[in-house]
Amino acid sequence: MSVNPELRSLDIDIPAQPEALVKLSLLLAEEDINLTAAAELIEADMALAAAVMKAVNSSLYGLKGRVQSVMQAITYLGMREVAAITFEMGLRAAFPPAPELEPLWQRAGLRGLLMGRLAQKMSLDAWAAHSAGLFEECGKAVLFRHAPDHYRAMLRAAGGDVELAQLEHAGFGVSHDALGAALCESWGLAASAVASVRHHVAVQADHHLPPAVANGRRTLLALSAVVQAMLTAPETLDDAVATLAPQADLDATLLLRGVRQIKEQLDEAAAHGR
Repeated sequence: MSVNPELRSLDIDIPAQPEALVKLSLLLAEEDINLTAAAELIEADMALAAAVMKAVNSSLYGLKGRVQSVMQAITYLGMREVAAITFEMGLRAAFPPAPELEPLWQRAGLRGLLMGRLAQKMSLDAWAAHSAGLFEECGKAVLFRHAPDHYRAMLRAAGGDVELAQLEHAGFGVSHDALGAALCESWGLAASAVASVRHHVAVQADHHLPPAVANGRRTLLALSAVVQAMLTAPETLDDAVATLAPQADLDATLLLRGVRQIKEQLDEAAAHGR
């Protein structure tokens, strides 16, 4: 998928989707997913497979026993979450390693997991939700790769993402949310995930969904803001759900129940060091 011509004119490169993820996307698009073929595809890339296995066995997923193969991971976690972990590792590998980006990737993995599980509880598109959470901040990695010294200074100076986006516009003519959406489009992510990445900064700041976003794409934006509140200001969760749910035609009671269940699971995993 082509990149927006206006962004191309800025001479900021959007990394191409790794070949392994292109092939995995094709497998995931099939009506009956061939799990064995998916596992073999991931395992064929030794670096990618090693990164996936390391992530699966981390405390974030709370598995009781150590997983020894990609197929075993699929059995325990399901194809969606293993595919999402694979996309996470592939996304990270598309950028040079940098200490400044490490917190971004850690947030991305956790946010994607939470959004995917919350969407599943709400009977929404869990794959699109997981993708939206995972790719939410990827535009920052694009700008860091483009101008590491300049962007490093911006990251230090900004008090939050709203201020950061203003600095990005002044310095580069584009903000990380727009660049992240462009990357999502070029990698073939769902339109709802693209919309969530494009508008997440403003929505997380004021909890108002843009009227221009179509109804079918508003739910992931709401989930993004709710998960952000859960991670950064849990005392505001009830208010966030009450404000956002009606705008996205979501059941506020069901959403709040799902958020609380997931938060309890997260707190329990952290308490037990799993």
